[in-house]
Amino acid sequence: MKLVTTPRIALLRQLRDQFQRDYPRGRTLIAVDGVSGSGTAAFADGLAEVFDEAGRAVFRASIDDFHRPREERYARGRDSAEGYWLDSFDYPLFRRVLVEPFRLAGSAGFQLVGFDEQRDVGAPSRWTTGPQDAVLIVDGVFLNRPELRGLWHASVWLDVPMATAYDRLHERLGVDADPTAPSNARYVGGQALYRKDDDPTARATALVDNTDERHPRRIFADFC
Repeated sequence: MKLVTTPRIALLRQLRDQFQRDYPRGRTLIAVDGVSGSGTAAFADGLAEVFDEAGRAVFRASIDDFHRPREERYARGRDSAEGYWLDSFDYPLFRRVLVEPFRLAGSAGFQLVGFDEQRDVGAPSRWTTGPQDAVLIVDGVFLNRPELRGLWHASVWLDVPMATAYDRLHERLGVDADPTAPSNARYVGGQALYRKDDDPTARATALVDNTDERHPRRIFADFC
């Protein structure tokens, strides 16, 4: 189905066309990375829509569906920035049930959800298969960290001011809209550790200013 052209759809198509030129065949993995509240899920959904528009098989997953159990996530304390950065997600599970079988292609099944965060239990095994030529788009935080480095054919970093991100989180989840509030220290601090240790903006294939979600804007780094 042809999508109605808007500034957002136009940018998503530009990214799709770039990634299609670079990886026209086979299984392709794309990450949409950014802080909580940057809009990674909606952006990844939109990117999936334009791949579908072009006739490419596409699958969606979120790192949020591969959390570790609550006891492990908060082992360093509920306010620990280090705990958020190091203990939030089960990367071995993510690789084992989703990434590795997806990359194998063929008849190998892959699992798009690995953990039910609300119930704090592993998700039921639901195995999916796809054609030889297919795209997997994953959204979430910390996607260019060391454990996931080298998995992605391409990645997008969504750049959003923390104040904007927390305004969105306040509207959606009711968290304090002030990024400097003590209740947000775990998450803001964890992102600071990510930027300090890994600089996701330098690793991303494409940088996008997503402050205005209806009018996202491509950012081109100045290498001069």
